Amino acid sequence: MNGTEEQRRFMEEAVRLAENNVTTGNGGPFGAVIVKDGRIVATGVNEVTKKNDPTAHAEVQAIREACRVLGSFQLSDCELYTSCEPCPMCIGAIYWARPKAVYFAGTKDEAAAIAFDDKFIYDELERPMADRRLPMVRITPEGYAAPFEAWAASVRKVEY
Repeated sequence: MNGTEEQRRFMEEAVRLAENNVTTGNGGPFGAVIVKDGRIVATGVNEVTKKNDPTAHAEVQAIREACRVLGSFQLSDCELYTSCEPCPMCIGAIYWARPKAVYFAGTKDEAAAIAFDDKFIYDELERPMADRRLPMVRITPEGYAAPFEAWAASVRKVEY
């Protein structure tokens, strides 16, 4: 077993949350823990079907809660422990949250073996938009760039 004793303890909690989520019938087999200064500040479990929300993955739920608890949209002083290698959506959320490290237990291949397969998303991202299964069509009405121009000119913006 790798990691420090403290890291294993946090990972065990993420795995425990994931298993409990399944055994209680609340959702998929995924759990996440966010740690700051050696203590858990937030947890999350997969609640996609419970909340009818395709973004309610464990990592996203934990990030939302940690940001609320810490009063920040960035988690640069935090570590994220997750029971499984994050999916593409969660990877995006994690990068935006900017934790200092991410630790995971299960792999995306192990998740795929139980029908949680995100490979098609990775594959789709590599394709030109015109070749993707989901049509993605650019439409540019007059003034479409106004929000970007307003942001660039704003003196009140909070960059992230």
